[in-house]
Amino acid sequence: MSFFHHISLPQPDPLGGGLREEIAEEQSEEAAQDFTSDIDGDKLTEEWSEIMEDLHKDPEWFDDMSVDE
Repeated sequence: MSFFHHISLPQPDPLGGGLREEIAEEQSEEAAQDFTSDIDGDKLTEEWSEIMEDLHKDPEWFDDMSVDE
């Protein structure tokens, strides 16, 4: 039998070590900002489409990712 069949490691918790509680505390502060309430998906898509159009008009824009050496 292999040694690795007997080892069991706990799944890491990225919000462990008190981070989950810190985030909850900061979100409940009076000065906390909530950016999710003002999101309009259609408007955001339209604005980014305009940005991408402007980028493609830029003479320095490139479509080919290859670099001449």
